Amino acid sequence: MSPPSPRHLGRPVSRVDGPLKVTGRAKYAGEFHTPDLTYGVVVSSTIARGRIKSLDTAAALALPGVLHVFTHENRPSTAWFDRNYKDDDAPAGSPFRPLDGADIVYSGQPIALVVAETFELARHAASLVRVEYKVQEHETDLRARQHKAHEPAAGKGGYQPPPKPRGHADKALGQAPVQVDAEYASPVEHHNPMEPHASTVIHEDDGTLTLYDKTQGVQNSQQYVSKIFKLDPATVRVRSPFVGGAFGSGLRPQYQLFLAVMAARELKRSVRVTLTRQQMFTFGHRPETLHRVALGAREDGTLESVVHEATAETSRFEDYCEVVVNWSGQLYQCDNVRLDYKVVPLDQYTPLDMRAPGAVLGIYALESAMDELAYKLGMCPLALRLKNYAEKDQNTGNAFSSKELKACYSQGAERFGWSRRTAAPRSMREGHQWVGWGMATGSWEVMQMPARARAVLSIDGSLTVSSATSDIGTGTYTVMTQIAADVLGLPVEAVTFKLGDSALPMSPLEGGSWTVSSVGSAVKQVCEKLRDQLFTWARKLPHSPLAGTELSEVSFAGGGIFVTENPERSVSLTEAMRHGDVLHLEEEVTSLPSPAQKKYTMASHSAVFVEVKVDEDLGVVKVTRVVSAIAGGRIINPKTARSQILGGVVWGIGMALHEETFLDQNLGRFMNHNLAEYHVPVNADVPDIEVLFVEEEDTIVNPLGAKGLGEIGIVGVAAAVANAIFHATGKRVRELPITIDKLL
Repeated sequence: MSPPSPRHLGRPVSRVDGPLKVTGRAKYAGEFHTPDLTYGVVVSSTIARGRIKSLDTAAALALPGVLHVFTHENRPSTAWFDRNYKDDDAPAGSPFRPLDGADIVYSGQPIALVVAETFELARHAASLVRVEYKVQEHETDLRARQHKAHEPAAGKGGYQPPPKPRGHADKALGQAPVQVDAEYASPVEHHNPMEPHASTVIHEDDGTLTLYDKTQGVQNSQQYVSKIFKLDPATVRVRSPFVGGAFGSGLRPQYQLFLAVMAARELKRSVRVTLTRQQMFTFGHRPETLHRVALGAREDGTLESVVHEATAETSRFEDYCEVVVNWSGQLYQCDNVRLDYKVVPLDQYTPLDMRAPGAVLGIYALESAMDELAYKLGMCPLALRLKNYAEKDQNTGNAFSSKELKACYSQGAERFGWSRRTAAPRSMREGHQWVGWGMATGSWEVMQMPARARAVLSIDGSLTVSSATSDIGTGTYTVMTQIAADVLGLPVEAVTFKLGDSALPMSPLEGGSWTVSSVGSAVKQVCEKLRDQLFTWARKLPHSPLAGTELSEVSFAGGGIFVTENPERSVSLTEAMRHGDVLHLEEEVTSLPSPAQKKYTMASHSAVFVEVKVDEDLGVVKVTRVVSAIAGGRIINPKTARSQILGGVVWGIGMALHEETFLDQNLGRFMNHNLAEYHVPVNADVPDIEVLFVEEEDTIVNPLGAKGLGEIGIVGVAAAVANAIFHATGKRVRELPITIDKLL
């Protein structure tokens, strides 16, 4: 046997699922085929509020090959109570029920499902469905209805209402010698993953269902379907081996899943329903928000007061809410803080978690206001943040489990060259372009959720580990493979990780940057159980080379167990299993958060530095350089981790300069519901992005010490871009996205 090989954690391993994706062998929800498959196409409402007076399906049904047109008039009976429609990510209220009645509650609402033998036929037939409405006046304007705002009802997982005021924020603000009091706004954004939402329902002869769903939680979809259609969960299997991006849009079951299952059960046929790109704009989105941020400071920059008030939209049937303003009470040291967050019901679909929900909005407003304060003080924006650096969570008084934000500031600033910045706006030029440098802080909460994992080691040295989690493009397959391989010292090639199947061990939704923390901890612990059993058997071998050793004195590597200080003393895993008289060794564990976590605030942090160039004549903004310094705990795979931050930064640039879903208030309808008019950054918009991971050790967050990276990469980016634009032009734009018309 060879001596121990390098560990797998911390290595830039390429995606283990990469070959399947680049060769087209990875199948997505709308690609699974079965004989006798039928196709459903959704008919969407064209009004925002009212009732269906009549719905004529005769022309559609007259076409040969059209099997059925489902409407509210012939929809089969389903569960009655709201609780049966609630999923793991549902907010308080009454979840939307497709085809539940004649009432129209938002534009784009599904009002019929046409099922036919071919997709083309179903789509043509759907165009023949004629609808008459009784139109009612709708209200979709957040600004016009701010007076209707209310505190959201409790109930949404992860939501923490703003803490009670501390000190006397308004009085301190009025007495502060330097003040900023400004309003900021962010628009509706839609997730727009490359893969549209789709559900393929395979109806078996015995009535059982196999569902291929675009989802971030197969067990969430399974429970949702089982409760609504009153099915034994054992007869419903949901699979989602690959997800072509989701960004939060797959956290809740979307209406195509309900419709596909309904049709399959009624017709006793397999059915596929795929939403069009336009219909991808007819469910959840990042909510529009309005902010007031007021900061008061002494002349030396010490914060005396922080006030952050935010208003966001929700639907009329659910109270969607996010943690938007709490960050303003946590990030900086201040004794006088008042935070307020309310929602306004509108005639729209319920908003939905989108990458870094809440934080990306609240921190944009806060970090823009901090930049404004720095200029009023004549102080470096970075120095202002260091002046008010919080060593503890100001909202709770808790210590941070770890916080290397100062290292993010120093390393990011050094790499960016921040010290060469000239302070005055419009003081840096390059030819006919103004050059601006801006920076901002980012933060995201770190969480560990309960999760289970199963591991099976075969006597040939192959290891299969499984959990029902998802891989939404983040690299879950790869990172879990690395964790398992590292514990048992196996080559990555010897490990198979299975996910995306409701029949596998329990897993939380893949979201919130908690997957590595939660599922990764379960994978680590189940492989440690295997390791402990193997070591016990290896020591009991006749004349064992490991006799008398402790687990801490050995290493697992290369398919064997070695005495770390004397690699010649070793036992192969195969020998150990033979002694145990097994061909397969199987274990399953449940990983739970440690009670010690409750004493701490757990968070990842970032410092984002941005350079922009602005054409002095045309107002065209180009982001030319970004340095993102991240404190994300232990980095399991630097390659996939960097990709996560790159994706977040690109989205942050999009948020700052491009993304906005336009609502025609007269129609109550989103108008740019396609990728031609919904602008996202393209290659020409994305500069060189440098990602720095600062060293951060955290023994509290989870057994791996990993904090998760899906969200932290985007938080702070939009504010840094906005701040750089002000430095370049001297003009402060407080409403995203910052487009040419707002600059000129």
